[in-house]
Amino acid sequence: MASRTFTVQRAFNNNVLLVKEEPSGSEVILLGKGIGFSKKPGDAVDVDDQRIEKKFRLENEHHIKQYHHLINEVDQGVIGLSEEILAMVAKELTPVLNEHVHVALPDHIQFAIQRLQNGLEIVNPFLFEIQTLYPREYSLAKRAAELIELHFGVEIPDSETGFLALHIHSAATPFPVSQTVRFTNLIRELVQHVEERTGAKLKPDSIDYVRLITHLRFAVERIRQGKAVQNPLLDRVKELFPEAYQLASSLTALIGQRLDLEVPEEETGYVAMHLQRLLQVNDT
Repeated sequence: MASRTFTVQRAFNNNVLLVKEEPSGSEVILLGKGIGFSKKPGDAVDVDDQRIEKKFRLENEHHIKQYHHLINEVDQGVIGLSEEILAMVAKELTPVLNEHVHVALPDHIQFAIQRLQNGLEIVNPFLFEIQTLYPREYSLAKRAAELIELHFGVEIPDSETGFLALHIHSAATPFPVSQTVRFTNLIRELVQHVEERTGAKLKPDSIDYVRLITHLRFAVERIRQGKAVQNPLLDRVKELFPEAYQLASSLTALIGQRLDLEVPEEETGYVAMHLQRLLQVNDT
């Protein structure tokens, strides 16, 4: 059996290499402090090199083609820093990342840097929802923003940190960023619907706001995943909290419409129970 070897294809920075593994011919991203220092295409890297801290292997043929296109179009430093951010995500959230994020994250960072360098404002209408729904991802995004600022000399606003958090969330799930944005937008739409129906303006830093979008998030997740729920209190909820149940019905109808899914009445009952608490607070 032929022994495994790594041959350098690209050195993105001093800490990140794209190598080809022989004899399989598959491409691997290696990360480790100093592993890319003075390396050039064609150089060999010992597979047992003690500096290797993390390996990412691209398996999907479509993603491999996209990645090759990316490394010819995007600043090599951006790609290297993106891989270091993803290594941090793999360490802090999950060791198994969505493969497409190796393409999506550097592409996004490059575009964001260009916009900021040209003085173009980055607007993020979902910032408060992102901070509340994905606190761990947002915390990592803040660290990623600091690295971008350090390496590229641009100030990263909170709005862009929010978008980085969406990419980090996507990296740790099987869902693309577009689906995460769609999900976050739906939560925001539901909150606006509650505010319009109740006449209450919820402050993003209030406990009522946090409770509401947390409960809505789990409801949407259950509906999206088709998880059956049992609600033995359904009839009592309808009887005791008719206003909350009516509002919950309009919310779950909206969820069903946006996701093109049937929402069980039991789920509407659970949403009504959570809304009742909010309605009581606003009546006091």
